Amino acid sequence: PPEKEGGLPRQVGNKTECALLGFVLDLKQDYQAVRNEVPEEKLYKVYTFNSVRKSMSTVLRSGGGFRMYSKGASEIILRKCTKILDKGGEPRAFKAKDRDEMVKKVIEPMACHGLRTICLAFRDFPAGTEPDWDSENEILAELTCIAVVGIEDPVRPEVPDAILKCQRAGITVRMVTGDNINTARAIATKCGILLPGEDFLCLEGKEFNRLIRNEKGEVEQEQLDKIWPKLRVLARSSPTDKHTLVKGIIDSTVGDQRQVVAVTGDGTNDGPALKKADVGFAMGIAGTDVAKEASDIILTDDNFTSIVKAVMWGRNVYDSISKFLQFQLTVNIVAVIVAFTGACITQDSPLKAVQMLWVNLIMDTFASLALATEPPTESLLLRKPYGRNKPLISRTMMKNILGHAVYQLTTIFTLLFAGEKFFDIDSGRNAPLHSPPTEHYTIVFNTFVMMQLFNEINARKIHGERNVFEAIYRNPIFCTVVLGTFAAQILIVEFGGKPFSCSGLTLSQWFWCIFIGVGELLWGQVICTVPTSHLKFLKEAGHGITKEEIPEEELPEDADEIDHAEMELRRGQILWFRGLNRIQTQV
Repeated sequence: PPEKEGGLPRQVGNKTECALLGFVLDLKQDYQAVRNEVPEEKLYKVYTFNSVRKSMSTVLRSGGGFRMYSKGASEIILRKCTKILDKGGEPRAFKAKDRDEMVKKVIEPMACHGLRTICLAFRDFPAGTEPDWDSENEILAELTCIAVVGIEDPVRPEVPDAILKCQRAGITVRMVTGDNINTARAIATKCGILLPGEDFLCLEGKEFNRLIRNEKGEVEQEQLDKIWPKLRVLARSSPTDKHTLVKGIIDSTVGDQRQVVAVTGDGTNDGPALKKADVGFAMGIAGTDVAKEASDIILTDDNFTSIVKAVMWGRNVYDSISKFLQFQLTVNIVAVIVAFTGACITQDSPLKAVQMLWVNLIMDTFASLALATEPPTESLLLRKPYGRNKPLISRTMMKNILGHAVYQLTTIFTLLFAGEKFFDIDSGRNAPLHSPPTEHYTIVFNTFVMMQLFNEINARKIHGERNVFEAIYRNPIFCTVVLGTFAAQILIVEFGGKPFSCSGLTLSQWFWCIFIGVGELLWGQVICTVPTSHLKFLKEAGHGITKEEIPEEELPEDADEIDHAEMELRRGQILWFRGLNRIQTQV
């Protein structure tokens, strides 16, 4: 019964079964009475549904003999029928001509409207000799057709929009189903998988296998490579077909880079395909334990839109790492060069040890908190995927890192060697070893921190976008970290004294430090104006290891059979544990 009065009845279990039971209730009949009369323990034999049979049958004792009820894919069950019930419920002959007419007038029109057609039939076995239940082909024959029903698998209203987002994001959605090809085509059109005027392929499992296999029945990658780029719907397919398609796309050499394949599945038979895929999505509600075990991600709501969210979050995590790297490498380059060069020239580092610790805290812990907590946005789905071996640091990021490092180094060295003249203060370069902190070096330190603070805002964008403030208010952690660091810097400079090697600054000096920091934002706009394509000397960094780069001694003997996805997974796990150890150290 429904949870709320007037609501839809709740469906527990297989959706096809529930649809049929709902139909019985609509006919003002009560299936519970039949269940009470024939409890499960009274069932004599059950042929469960599987993807090979595409049908299921239950045998009951009837008088002295047996009666078998069957239901399954309409074209398969109808082929086994020799009789059909007429309007009065009496059996009459059902010939091949009648079957063709039924397919044409009943099944095809239903399938073209996206209905899944199921045939219900029965067979009586006379008393006396018991049939050989193991010879399925003989048992599932000479059936009497009761009816053909059409079940609509309604497309959720949010699915077409989710599929459109996937297509915009450079993800091709393919439908692999056990349904009739007409039903599959109709549903795929409703979803937006098939678009009018597009050059696509819709194949049945048999035709698919005929096209990709040689005379010996082996899959030929070359043949598969001709089919999969245009394939959008694979109907009447078996779990083996699903696995073959997934493996074929992963092993394909079509295109510049290897394809990344995600697969959804709910049945036990989907296990191999879920395991083989780069990302396996199992259904949390309808999925079997085997499917969940073989998958990487479980969709708790069984909804396709959750996959789009997973893509968005995945891209967001990748971008967050890149943002943090862009910021951290800029600070590292500048801090190391300033400390080293300054110490060599002035015999004393402009940035003192405790100041460097504070910079390290801003650079590592606070920056990672601020930049890694950016919430994902829809704009992430407007670009193509990166690819497996795409370097973490792109040429645009390298341009930003070097560009901002040049600005910061120029500013720091100008302040270090000419700052005392500009501000009309005593030089800190010639101060004795244990002398009190000077205003000169405090201005250098303060300006350095201000530039990092404003560059942190620049680091929010890694693809050369101009608006670095876009949706900044959606990330309260980022705002808190930046404002908190600014407040802490004021306290350190004004009240840090000897421990922080700082001397209090005037309001005018503070304004100059902040002004130079804001210059980072303006300099960022200048860097954006320079096209990355013109800077030929820039190189990418941090790319993954390709098959060719793996030393031969590391490859096992059966190198042809090596599962590179498995190897990358292990390498990923090692990196993950290293990352965790680093976070623990930081904390």
